[in-house]
Amino acid sequence: MTHLARITTAIALTGALAITACSSSKPDASSTSSPGTGKTVKIAVWEGYTDTEGKAFADLVSQFNRTHPGIRVTTLETPNDYMLQKVLTAVRGGSPPDVAYLFGSWAPSVAKIPSVVDLTSTAHSPEMNWNDFWPAEQQVATVNGKIIGIPALVDNLAIVYNKSLFTKLGLAPPSPDWTWDDFRNAAKALTDPAAKRVGWSIPADASEDTVWHWEAMLWEAGGDILTPDNSKSAFNSPQGLQATHLLRSMAVDDKSVYIDTTNSKYADLFNAGKIGMLVTGPWDLSGFTVPYGVQVMPTFAGSAAGHQSIAGPDNWVVFDRGNDRKQAAITFLTWLTATPQVKQFSLQTGDLPIRRSLATDAAFVGQMDKALPGVQAFIDNLANVKKARPQVEAYPKISLALGDAIVAVLLNKRTPEEALSRAAAASDQALSGG
Repeated sequence: MTHLARITTAIALTGALAITACSSSKPDASSTSSPGTGKTVKIAVWEGYTDTEGKAFADLVSQFNRTHPGIRVTTLETPNDYMLQKVLTAVRGGSPPDVAYLFGSWAPSVAKIPSVVDLTSTAHSPEMNWNDFWPAEQQVATVNGKIIGIPALVDNLAIVYNKSLFTKLGLAPPSPDWTWDDFRNAAKALTDPAAKRVGWSIPADASEDTVWHWEAMLWEAGGDILTPDNSKSAFNSPQGLQATHLLRSMAVDDKSVYIDTTNSKYADLFNAGKIGMLVTGPWDLSGFTVPYGVQVMPTFAGSAAGHQSIAGPDNWVVFDRGNDRKQAAITFLTWLTATPQVKQFSLQTGDLPIRRSLATDAAFVGQMDKALPGVQAFIDNLANVKKARPQVEAYPKISLALGDAIVAVLLNKRTPEEALSRAAAASDQALSGG
């Protein structure tokens, strides 16, 4: 499962499916208990895990089936980018899965599917220990006060830098005290046209990958994406302009940025010593072949927002296929997302733990970091994930407008003022139903 797949912009719901409200079914007090003995309840789980993650998940499913004789879990691998389309087709045909892995950015639309189970009672049961999930995970799983998913994945962004280049050039490595001015100065010092080397790289394919890099900067500047009531855009602000002007200054004035319009070359160039720094996530660590370090994102000098990052949480969503199957699905997810299973999955895959308590488990974190150097910094950085992208159906259109705006600024086709003004107008139209 690629990083891009994890944060792909939500696919619009098709008009062929009339969905007007969430399922009214709520799990009862026995929702986390296995069905009674004497029969086997079969449930289907649709997921998009491949490679190492696929094997780790298959191991967990086998373990669950061995220890829960009253339930039989079967899985179907479906590319995550197409999961919502496949689920909607199945819903129309009356045969959705019992559980599906769905991007968190889809949650506002998913919540309208009638057969989606309201998991609020389950989430707040003692067995689930809801407060042990990271705040961003909780926010993304909640739509209009209802919890419609159980966290499946969490990530964040931090600086990854080439230690050898910093040493060679006599540069102090990134520190927790760095401001964006420090970052900019280091990028300029790393840039050498003769060596075909630049200070850092930014994804510039106008996708959600482009957008969420900028959103973290917006939050660090003290701004926000939407107004508190989610009715209008709020990013065309002094804080939004501060973040956008910084990108323009580095790309256009300093020429210290590799503008990766394909979002596919930065890792190879980093390994070749042609890029000194990246702002990326833990999913890239296993592919780096040069000595690297990891540090939290810089702050904006004078901003009270401090260090912030952004997560792209995804959800496990349950569909109502009858009470027995619903309760079996909830039993499976309660077990799957319990601490021992989360620990096992993270150690096998390098994925960040979805449970906060594991971040303070020194032995576990040490094992993770030994297997994948630098991942401890990303685990620690989850404490800097203080906000989540807005849970509104219009977000895909907002993301498209912002992606276009950011790339236009990076390529010096529009000023930050022009770009954000256009994006704000398009976002406000989308929010008003246009």
